[in-house]
Amino acid sequence: MIAELKNKTLQEKIKKMEAFIGNTPLFPIIGLHKNEKVKIFAKLEWQQWGNSVKARPAFNIIKQAILNGDLSEGKHLLDASSGNTGVAYAGVAAALGIPFTLCIPENASSTKIAALKAFGANLIFTSKYDLTDGAQEKAVELQEAEPDKYFYADQYANDNNWKAHYKSTGPEIYNQTKQAVTHFIAGLGTTGTFTGTARALKDFDKNIKVIALHPDSALHGLEGWKDLETAKVPKFYDPELADENRVVSTETAYKYVKIAGEKLGLMLSPSSAANLSGALQLADELEEGTVVTVFPDHGSNYPEVMKEIF
Repeated sequence: MIAELKNKTLQEKIKKMEAFIGNTPLFPIIGLHKNEKVKIFAKLEWQQWGNSVKARPAFNIIKQAILNGDLSEGKHLLDASSGNTGVAYAGVAAALGIPFTLCIPENASSTKIAALKAFGANLIFTSKYDLTDGAQEKAVELQEAEPDKYFYADQYANDNNWKAHYKSTGPEIYNQTKQAVTHFIAGLGTTGTFTGTARALKDFDKNIKVIALHPDSALHGLEGWKDLETAKVPKFYDPELADENRVVSTETAYKYVKIAGEKLGLMLSPSSAANLSGALQLADELEEGTVVTVFPDHGSNYPEVMKEIF
């Protein structure tokens, strides 16, 4: 009886929290491109629970794990992340009363680490030289050593990552543009945002073009992005999904952090600015259309990088 009451309470909490996940505004990008027949919009993903796009997959992964019994009472949520997904997990887990352990590179942003500690996450630091790949290896090691203690969410292989965007981000974009979207362009990290959104948009209209953005080198400075030629490739990544692949340099992203601040009044993170630069380049090549991208998070999450840029 007690277990049933706890489960009912947990499901009630999940239902209430769901109202604060997604449904982010579509921001018009005006004055940065010349062709008025091309419209550009960006989803302001920091305007939701957890302050980043990662709220969507983190919530969906936890929700589905609870509903199917993988994250049963007493088990710890476990995963690896360099930042935003970890913070999103931590916030959702704290609200639901679920213990959370995160494997995280030791050079992660001090802002992210502070947020994780504020949410009561148990942090296990891994070598900065191994990046998130090393953190993943540590998470697997922990789960294999104590399978009864941990539910390893594995954001890089969990289909509930991209399905969160299939169920929310894609439909939101299609409806917010009044079915006018012609192009979707976004960077690749776990690839969940691009995979889920692109698949949803293609299901609405197969003629919508989806363009994937990649960092231009393995030694890039775009938090959350992966150089898929050198890093571990997420299991659900489909290289055939994108109609086109393009690259963005860290230097270009930093340039557009400044431009967005001066011209749009937005403090973008480098990854958001990289998406902006990609959208603007694409828009300049089109005769007409509606281009949509995603601003994953806010520049205030990266004080060290902002100091370097400005």
